[in-house]
Amino acid sequence: MPREDGKRNFVLREEGDTETSVFSGSTPRQAALKAARRLEPAPSEDAVDDKTEIRLRERGTDKVHIYEGWAWKESSDEDAPEWLGEEVTKANVSKQGIDHLEE
Repeated sequence: MPREDGKRNFVLREEGDTETSVFSGSTPRQAALKAARRLEPAPSEDAVDDKTEIRLRERGTDKVHIYEGWAWKESSDEDAPEWLGEEVTKANVSKQGIDHLEE
C-alpha cells in the first residue's frame, strides 16, 4: 500500500518467518538494495563469493519478493563529503521471484 509520497513498506523476513526490519522504497528492488547494504561486505566487487537470499514482504499484501543480494567495500569518490569516510559499502541485488503467503 503506497504512502502519500508513493513509497511502499517492505518487511525483512528472516529464517523461521520472523519479520525484523522495515525498508521503504518506491519499488521492491529499492528496498532490497537498502537491505543488502547491511550484509557483511566483501573487500571488492570482484571478491564477492557469497550471495545472500533476501526475502521482503510487502506490507498490506501477501507478496514476498525474493532477491539474491551481495555487498562490497569501495573507495569513496574524490568529491564525496568528508563525513562519508574513505570507504563506502555498495550493494547489488538480483530478483529471484515472488512467493505468496498462505496465511
